Amino acid sequence: MGDILIKILVCFFAGAGAGIGTGFAGMSAAAVIGPMLVTFLGIPAYDAVGIGLISDVLASSVSAYTYKKSGNLDIKNSLPLLVSVLIVTMIGSFAASFLPEQTMSGTMQIALIIIGLRFILKPVNKTREQLEAVSPKSRLIKAIVGGIIVGFICGFAGAGGGMMLLLVLTSFLGYPMHLAVGTSVFIMAFTALTGGISHFMIGGVPDILCLVLCVIFTLLWARIASKIANKSNAKTLNRVVGIVMIVTSIVILAVNYL
Repeated sequence: MGDILIKILVCFFAGAGAGIGTGFAGMSAAAVIGPMLVTFLGIPAYDAVGIGLISDVLASSVSAYTYKKSGNLDIKNSLPLLVSVLIVTMIGSFAASFLPEQTMSGTMQIALIIIGLRFILKPVNKTREQLEAVSPKSRLIKAIVGGIIVGFICGFAGAGGGMMLLLVLTSFLGYPMHLAVGTSVFIMAFTALTGGISHFMIGGVPDILCLVLCVIFTLLWARIASKIANKSNAKTLNRVVGIVMIVTSIVILAVNYL
């Protein structure tokens, strides 16, 4: 009974952190869920990343729907990015199965801190008019190149897809912050599904109770966070995104290395 209670509590806090990160910042749920399940429940890293990715599917879907209702989702122009991400995600997931467990954690957390600082110190202030002024050919090339990079990271580490997508959408493609987060979680729903299925096909079915609990808790908190985010102004959302990334990464690094 005690073990089950501990499992529920760990999954609750993992799901809360993952859901808030997804709803506010378009982060991959595996960035939080993976390290927490490994550290506190002893679940193999590869299985933990798979649980995180599957938890991401519904959380990202409900977040994307919430952003779409507020007009902050660009499906048409994001399709080249989505396709390239999906293809390379499967390659990255396969490559990850050959690595030691520790390889899949710390590096992405440091990257999250750096990118989080970027959003706080240099907020994204692009407008839709500036986005539409970019030539279709330039946008297509950048989307494909960005998709290849993001897809490999998502499948390989399971923890970088969301934040890298956000960086590509804001810095490379010039999306306004709200539109970038909404489009990011839309793409993440598909990449997470692809990465999660690839993980399970290669590594087998993980702990079912952890999987169900993480999916439920992540979905709940993602819904709450995305509703709040859509009511915030761009400057506030930039700061929240940066803070979520930095705090999440510091906590995970502290848990793993202190």
